Formats: sequence, C-alpha cells, structure tokens
Amino acid sequence: MTDNSPNIQPKNIHPRHHLKSLSRNRRLRDRLHVNIYVLPNLLTIVNMFFGFYAVIQSILGNYTHSSYAICAAAVFDLLDGRVARMTRSTSEFGAELDSLSDLVSFCLAPAILLYLWSLQPFGRIGWLASFFFVACGALRLARFNVQKGVISKAYFQGLPTPMAAGIVASSVLAFNDLQWDGSGSYILLGITTLLGIVMVSTFPYRSFKDLDLRQRLPFRYLVFGVSLVAVIAIRPEVMLFATFLSYATLGAVFGIFKIGRQPKIVIENPSEHEH
Repeated sequence: MTDNSPNIQPKNIHPRHHLKSLSRNRRLRDRLHVNIYVLPNLLTIVNMFFGFYAVIQSILGNYTHSSYAICAAAVFDLLDGRVARMTRSTSEFGAELDSLSDLVSFCLAPAILLYLWSLQPFGRIGWLASFFFVACGALRLARFNVQKGVISKAYFQGLPTPMAAGIVASSVLAFNDLQWDGSGSYILLGITTLLGIVMVSTFPYRSFKDLDLRQRLPFRYLVFGVSLVAVIAIRPEVMLFATFLSYATLGAVFGIFKIGRQPKIVIENPSEHEH
C-alpha cells in the first residue's frame, strides 16, 4: 500500500533562537508573577493610608487632624526606606510604590488641605495654585526616579516633597497656635506657589544622608542638636514651621547665589534609593 500523503518535515530551529525564546518567556512569566518584600512595602502602604486619611479629614474640615496625618505619613516614608536598606530588601517594585504613595501623601493631601483651609476664597486662583503644587510635586518625584544613581545622595535636587508637605502641615498648626486666620491669606498663596517652584528647581538641598551619627563626631554636633531640640520645645508648632520654612528658603537663596558646595554628579548603586 502506497502512502500518498505529503511528507511534512519539521522546521529546523536553531538552538540559539530556541534559548532566546525560552529566556523571553521566562522574563515575561517573572514579570507577571511578582514576588515582593512585605515589610518595607507595608510601611509604604501605611504612608499612603495616612495621606488618604489626611484628604478625608480636610474634606470634613478637621484641618489639624489632616496636618498630623501628613506628619505621620512623613515618618513612615522615612521608615520604609531605612527598613529596606537595613534588611537588604530593596526592589524596583518598592521604589515605584514609594513614589505613588508620596504623590498621595505629599502632593495631593497637602494641596487639598491648603485649598480647603486657606485658598478657597481666592476662587479659581486658589484651586489653580493648589493644582500647581500637585503638578510640581509629581514632576519632582518623576525627576527623582530617573536621576537615581546620578546625583550624590548628600544632596537633593530641588526641595523634597515630604519637606514641602511638612511646611504646609506645620503652617496649619502654627496658625492655629498663634490664633491667626489662614483663610484667604495672601502669604499662604505666595508660599504655595513658591513651594511648587522650588520643588522643580535645581537648587541643591542637603539631605544629611552622608552624616553618620553612629561614628565619633565633634562635641559641637551634640551641643547643636540639644540646642535645636530646646528651641523647638519652646513652641513646637510655631518653631517647626519656622525651621522647615528656613530650610526651604536658605536652600533657594544658596542656590540662586551659588553659595556653598554644589552637588557632585556621581554614579551610585540605584538600589540604595529603592525598596
């Protein structure tokens, strides 16, 4: 019996192409099934929770509670990075989640707080100033993500978003302590605009990450630390606002007049900034 069916020969697959296909499939599978470090990312989610809680409290008119929530978010923002580095659990996933949390806690939450507490009487100018704050904060975070490992960790390029949010939160507490009315304040309108500008500026701000408090330092560092705590304790709400505002102002002045040491362009390990 003769078999008249066509003779189908299997195509020859080059081993190198086969290995590339397997490698590509493996990378795709790894991206679909992401394994994450739980502890540092959980701290990041707590940061986001306090940011969202600050928004809710602002809508309800509890501006003091909103301010304290933003401060709590800043504490957890500081903790998640430290925990990630201490436990060697840095990851690209954590870095992206951290930026998204910061957008909620240090851009959106303080902007809504500013608008409802102070800028609403200005109408369109008020909510545009608040949006300007959010947009500049988002741009600041995006620029930070692409510059990881390029700028020396001893400096920030532009005012960090947690510090800008801290100025907003402490201003509410300071005005409340001094019994000043923040509604319709031209000073706060100006501060909102200037904070947006300095966040996207290239002014160098010291991060103090290069300061290792575990090593031996001159005695004057301890005296300065004790003096700073004593000054803040005199009137915490007002002095914190003055301290944060001074940090932002001095950084801008030094940046404009090129005073002090400029940040070095270095190539660092990006994982030091991620979690």
